[in-house]
Amino acid sequence: MSNVLVTDGQPLLQVEGLSVVFDDAARPAVDGVSWALRPGRVTALVGESGSGKTVSAMAVLGLLPDAAAVGGSIRLDGGAGARAGADAGSGGGAATELVDASAETFREVRGAVLSLVSQEPMSAWNPVLTIGDQVAEALRAHRRGPDRPTRRAAHERVLELLAEAGLRDPERVAAAYPHQLSGGQLQRALVAMGLSQDPVAIIADEPTTALDVTVQAGILDLLRGLRDERGTAVLLITHDMGVVADLADDVVVMRDGRIVEAAPVRELFAAPREEYTRTLLAAVPRLGEPAVRVEPAGPGPGPGPGPGPRPQVEAEPRAEAEPRDARAANASGGVVLLDDVTVTYGGRHPVVAAAGVTLSIGRGEVLGLVGESGSGKSTLGQVVAGLLRPTSGRAVVDGVDLARASRRERAERRRATGVVFQDPASSLNPRWTVGQSVDEPLRLHSGLDRTARDARVRELLELVRLGPEYGLRYPHELSGGQRQRVAIARAVALGPQVLVADEPTSALDVSVQAHVLDLFRDLQAELGFACLFVSHDLAVVERVADRVAVMREGHIVETGPTTQVLGAPADPYTRALVTAAPVADPDAQADRRAERQAVRA
Repeated sequence: MSNVLVTDGQPLLQVEGLSVVFDDAARPAVDGVSWALRPGRVTALVGESGSGKTVSAMAVLGLLPDAAAVGGSIRLDGGAGARAGADAGSGGGAATELVDASAETFREVRGAVLSLVSQEPMSAWNPVLTIGDQVAEALRAHRRGPDRPTRRAAHERVLELLAEAGLRDPERVAAAYPHQLSGGQLQRALVAMGLSQDPVAIIADEPTTALDVTVQAGILDLLRGLRDERGTAVLLITHDMGVVADLADDVVVMRDGRIVEAAPVRELFAAPREEYTRTLLAAVPRLGEPAVRVEPAGPGPGPGPGPGPRPQVEAEPRAEAEPRDARAANASGGVVLLDDVTVTYGGRHPVVAAAGVTLSIGRGEVLGLVGESGSGKSTLGQVVAGLLRPTSGRAVVDGVDLARASRRERAERRRATGVVFQDPASSLNPRWTVGQSVDEPLRLHSGLDRTARDARVRELLELVRLGPEYGLRYPHELSGGQRQRVAIARAVALGPQVLVADEPTSALDVSVQAHVLDLFRDLQAELGFACLFVSHDLAVVERVADRVAVMREGHIVETGPTTQVLGAPADPYTRALVTAAPVADPDAQADRRAERQAVRA
């Protein structure tokens, strides 16, 4: 099959035979890929981590390190190149070649023609400058002479850009520092910065990763509006097939640096030709549908030069020993009780993160906690984990009231509580081997000797489907999914009565996420811990939770069995969350957008 995606219309950007090889790599990061970007269309590059998506985009922008050797061709349409003032040494109207282009050419192209919206909105901003100053800097940096706006004109244009990006209070946002804004606001401000030079194309690198469903829907609506109203070309880099179904016109599937399949979005979702594409689609959790178990083919050789094992997908969902609703009803011996818990931050201008929350989690039960960013989910997780004392109310874990317990009692409860954090890379000590990280809680709290601890570490690694050889590796030698398995092994090392999982799969590829969720559910069934599972992904919560609590602005607005809350939500806010959740079906996604508009009305 051809690896070139062909659609109607003159390409704005034509990539042909692109290859990228890093000095110390055994194989190319990108190996002979070809695709086109056209005005008024969204082209999605999809695939797992390490497939070459982001490297391809950075090659287009000339942002790869010196260690990267780039081959092939990246041609920018002549009209766009002339607009940027780029000159490849050809006559007027000729295409601009970006492979081995000069630094001056890239300075003219970036921003004015091709603009980047990066993945991490918090790390993309300078923490010591206001949002307005940084957008104004981008606005003035590419203009010289009479075209360079004055500071006053730049400030007025910044407010216009922030408003166009959907920020309701542009004056406040412009005056704010990055830490004073939410992830969704920062991402919208990044889009505003990207629009500052009125580019003809935007490269959006994982623009919705770790954002809650309603904020994600807003970002996608914003990009869709740029495509439809301005004719902006969008290169969307993502591993989320629901996002692809919602926004993309054309899809290029990458694996191990090569293109596996390329097709218009409806064609690809309706009849994917390649097994790898079918595997990616099957791994996507879907609201209201049975979970499909993705079976790993063993731990594999790790991040070596070869592609490693690939998941095999069973056609039938796994059967559960006991129906979820029955498990929720039969959960006895409540382990966690939050009784009218309030948590307030700050002094002169206090912020109420949780207000009068009452919840319980039974033994062997998983309670999913969902809601938008800033709703108070992580705050409650910290209370249950014993890391944060409530301002008022009772937080009882395994019979101990954490609000009134002594320091010793709180320390004992923390030992009986495991925590799995969102980012496994930052939760593991980079100077310790995997074995040392898993051994740490055993060394501090178990009283076992070295031989017994080593045996327990091997047992824990096998429990999370990692071979004993992984104990000798360091975190940077593992994939994201492998690091998250290590974090889970460490969290369950002491046989906890309670586990708090705070967004444990939000940054993982769909197939890796499926592995981790299957593993989590198996461990929970085997070990029987009570679990508070915090997530913004409703389909993930549906897959693992027995009951669901919906949180909004510090309050619980709805709670009940998972099938009831997510299948027939009673509260308007819950319905808004459900309709905002992406689904891996372009036609269904269009219906969801219409439903969202009806809910807003």
